[in-house]
Amino acid sequence: MTATSATATRVRTGTGGPQDHGPKIVEQLTGWILVVVVAMLVTQLGLL
Repeated sequence: MTATSATATRVRTGTGGPQDHGPKIVEQLTGWILVVVVAMLVTQLGLL
């Protein structure tokens, strides 16, 4: 492995891509909670 390819690998893995995040179920759960909160807000404000 050359210095250039080692640097490129290090840069690519350190960018915070999907592999750096927690389990996918956490993202799904957070998304659904956000949807419910927005729906409750819209309902409470009478926008629907």
